[in-house]
Formats: sequence, structure tokens, C-alpha cells
Amino acid sequence: MIATTVTQIDENRGNATMSTTLYRLDESIAGRRERTEASFLDSIVGRRGGLRSILTEVEAVAPTSATVLITGETGTGKEVIARAIHELSPRRSRNLVKVNCAAMPAGLLESELFGHERGAFTGAVNSHVGRFALADRGTLFLDEIGDMPLELQPKLLRVLQEREFEAVGSTRTTRVDVRVVAATNRDLRQMVRDGEFREDLYYRLNIFPVSLPPLRERKADIPEFVRYFIEQFATSMDKIIDTIPEETMRAIVRHSWPGNIRELQNYVARAVILSNDGVFEPVALEKYEPAPMEIANPTLEDKVRREILAACQRANWKLGGPRGAAARLGLKRTTLFYKMKRMGIAQPEDHWQD
Repeated sequence: MIATTVTQIDENRGNATMSTTLYRLDESIAGRRERTEASFLDSIVGRRGGLRSILTEVEAVAPTSATVLITGETGTGKEVIARAIHELSPRRSRNLVKVNCAAMPAGLLESELFGHERGAFTGAVNSHVGRFALADRGTLFLDEIGDMPLELQPKLLRVLQEREFEAVGSTRTTRVDVRVVAATNRDLRQMVRDGEFREDLYYRLNIFPVSLPPLRERKADIPEFVRYFIEQFATSMDKIIDTIPEETMRAIVRHSWPGNIRELQNYVARAVILSNDGVFEPVALEKYEPAPMEIANPTLEDKVRREILAACQRANWKLGGPRGAAARLGLKRTTLFYKMKRMGIAQPEDHWQD
């Protein structure tokens, strides 16, 4: 259990006031996760705050097979909403399969989505079942859909419209029944105007849009997130933290949290490590530097990072042009630059000319 000062939030003004009353969690985190699907949404942190209207939309769309497009800044909890849609749907007994469209080059992403036959390309020593096949009669979560290469988008559009596809190197058509939930932190409408995203695919994905507000617009949820993360990390670190000072919670609520929930989670984890004697003792916010974003799939991320670095080195760190790294990877130069920035890959100083 965690004891902490109650934080009362004026949702209209976004201001926080504190009382000295102690609040104790009356449910463990494990207990929340063991609830039945009838009360699944009650286990989502923030349900009583800024997420209420959004979760009402989730409850409405979940029982259908409609495609859902979740938008919002990085770290706002798009995957949590995708999982809620799956868990409240008739497909909950089947697979929820996730693909990060920003984490791999076009050729690898096509194989990952649709599978490939043995010998379809160099290195394909075995056949591979794609994520669409694995998600048959279940849900496929396409994260970072705005980073899907333009040349692969027609094949995705086809499987959304006709529910069929061919694996790479195969002439056999496979039919699937998959509910697609997509997510992005990018402005797809602007990408359509810029010719970087297919308009027909955008409208096919945007059947039921769900927009997640940033944490700075959900200050009512921050104390609940803090309590949740403290219990989560204290348990995993075998610590007891039973007090959150009033001034600490006040400062946390006032902070803008540009990295949203993920940044707050990293911050609380660091603070729990530093806390002793049962008191939550965070790093001073003015000195705090956000920790790097967590990688959903470290092995895959490392592999893509190595491929990008190898291509850049072979191209002598020239990104554009017919012999540049982007062409070697089958990417647009702007897409490669975005991926490098996202992964923290910087060009050497003597190659900054391109």
C-alpha cells in the first residue's frame, strides 16, 4: 500500500491544491490486472480524469470491427488504448499483435507484416509467417503508421479493403480476418498534402479517430499516475515508499512533462531508486534531464540501428543521392533523417555537409 497526500485538481483551471489527508491504495497493481473484461477500463490509470471521454469512445467502438486511428504525442499511452480496444472486443480471446512501422526498413517491414517464402530474397533460408497471419481473427496494432514507407502503403490498403495479401515471394493469396488499430504521433493530413502518405489509405485508417491529449492537458491524472508508478517500481525494487511530500506532488503536477506519460514514468523510476526511509525523494525538476525513451523491442531496434549505421558508413555518411545511405536502405532521405534523429544516430562532424 502507498500512503500519500490527496491531490485535488480543478480540471477547468488545471490548478492543483493539496490537503494533508492521507490516501491509501486499496488495490494492488496485480489485483487491477486480474479484473474481468467487464471492468477492464477501470484498471486504466487516469480513467477518473482527462481520459473519461476518450474511454467512452473506446467502449463504443471496441465491440465493432471498425479500424481505429489513435493520434497523440509520443508517450501519451496510445498502446494502452489499443490494448483496451482489443480487450473489450469480441476478439479478446485471440491475438493482439504489435508492429512498430518506424523500427525497420521497407523490405524488412513488408516481410514482417505479410511473411515471406523460403528463397524470396537473399538470407531467406526459411519461410516466415507475417504479423497479419498471426493476428487472424484478432487485432493488429500498427504503431507509428506515419512512418510506413510510401511504396508499402498500397499493399496495406489492399489488405484493409479486401482482407487478402500475398507473402513476399509467393503467388498464393491468403485471406485474413484482422481488426486493425493504428497509431501515430505525426500529422497524417499534412503528410497527405505533402505527398508522403496516401490519401486513400488515410481515409481507410481514419474511420474512427481517437485523439489522446498530452499530459500537460491532463493534470488531474498526474497524481494517480505518480502513485501507480511508485507502487510499480517500489515493488520491483523491493522498497517500501509510503509517503509523498505535499510540495513534491505539487511540483510534479505543475511540470509540463513534454515527454508525457513515458517521461513521467522514467522520472518516477529514477526517484524511487533515490528514495529512502519510506519517503518519495525525487530529483529536483529543474535539474532533471529526461531519460531516453524505452525501446519496445531492443533486439529489433539494435538490428535496425546497425543496418542504418552500416549503410551510412558504406555511403561515407552521404544520406541523399542515388548512392547515398537512404537509397541503399530503400528509404526517402527525409525518412532516414527522421529515423536517425529518433535513434540518436548523429553524423560525424566532418560529414555534416549532407
